Amino acid sequence: MTRTRFFGKTVLACTFILAMIGWGIGFYGPPIYMQAVMERTGWPIAEVSTAVTVHFLSGTLVIANLPRLYARFGMPTITLLGSIVLGIGVNTWAQANQLWVLYAGAVCSGIGWVTLGAAAVNTLIAPWYVKERPKALGKAYNGASLGGVIFSPLWVWLIERFGFAAAALAISVVAVLLIGAFAFLVFNKSPQGLGQHPDHADQPEPVPASASAAPWTALQTLRSASFRSLAAGMSLGLFAQIGLVAHLYSMLLGRMSAHDASFAMGLATASAMGGRYVAARLMIQGMNRRQLACLGYAIQMLGTLMLLGLGLHPTVAWIAVVLIGSGIGNATSLPPLIAQVEFSREHTARVIALMVAISQATYAFAPALFGLLRAVFIDPNHAIVAVVAAAVTVQVLAMVSFYRGVSPRPFKKAVC
Repeated sequence: MTRTRFFGKTVLACTFILAMIGWGIGFYGPPIYMQAVMERTGWPIAEVSTAVTVHFLSGTLVIANLPRLYARFGMPTITLLGSIVLGIGVNTWAQANQLWVLYAGAVCSGIGWVTLGAAAVNTLIAPWYVKERPKALGKAYNGASLGGVIFSPLWVWLIERFGFAAAALAISVVAVLLIGAFAFLVFNKSPQGLGQHPDHADQPEPVPASASAAPWTALQTLRSASFRSLAAGMSLGLFAQIGLVAHLYSMLLGRMSAHDASFAMGLATASAMGGRYVAARLMIQGMNRRQLACLGYAIQMLGTLMLLGLGLHPTVAWIAVVLIGSGIGNATSLPPLIAQVEFSREHTARVIALMVAISQATYAFAPALFGLLRAVFIDPNHAIVAVVAAAVTVQVLAMVSFYRGVSPRPFKKAVC
């Protein structure tokens, strides 16, 4: 008897595209929006970069309530509504003639993006994959990286050819139509509704007795030294990374054309896929995951330091973005994988959720703070030195935080 095709594969393919759109508009887009707004309005970089911070910070407030919103209104409705709000936000970025309007647009884009971000990807994949979930999530997150590869040069080309307003309208309309189709044709299905089981198994996965145990409260989680060092490492690493990425495009513009700078941003995100693949291979070989995180930030730090030589030779810029980009994916995916080996299965969800919330609330301020730092220096070269010094300092602190939890023997899962 021929088995019915596993619908989880369709869900995974559509989630890949959703991640590509979500990150392409909501994560890799803001650095380009920032430059387009400054060129159109002449507003200071410190004020415009604050909009990027507002964008990420507003999304933090929604992430904590996404499970409740999904439970009340359904995943398809929230996903479609989020894409519409994201589109409204980006179009407001493109047409804002006052700062408060720009910040209002940033609130909308930030709220909309998180409904197509990491939390959404995990929620969509979880019902369909259990044992194969890490592999499935890795494939879906490659869509996020591809979003940077495709959308960074696409945004620049459209803005130069047709203007920011037309580019924002075209991309947001296409995004809403695609996401709407996925939401009500694919994401409204469940394994139970189709008579299938996760991982295309013949029977459901048995639920372990420990799965009914009460999860840790936020206070109990914060008391764990392992959690504190892990959350600090993730927050610091992403702070340096987001602050750097938010300003990387505009810094590269001083050394190369807009087209080359956009392709450099795309190359950085393409490198993220390579970095994630190398990390996965090293984990298979048994490398300590915290040490792997330290190695990733050391490589990123080398790329950051190379930004000091942007004026020496064009090749320096391309090598720098490859090294910086190599850790973009692992900065978000490695900490949860560390948590899986350091905490018991029933507590991992609480640990990861709290860790992600803390890190996003932290890195949301990075674009504005890095923008203020650049605004202090009139000379662009001095501004780059200041940004590099700040990023490297924070990257070193991130490595120290991760390394503090390194054990000479395999980690034991925490118990309470």
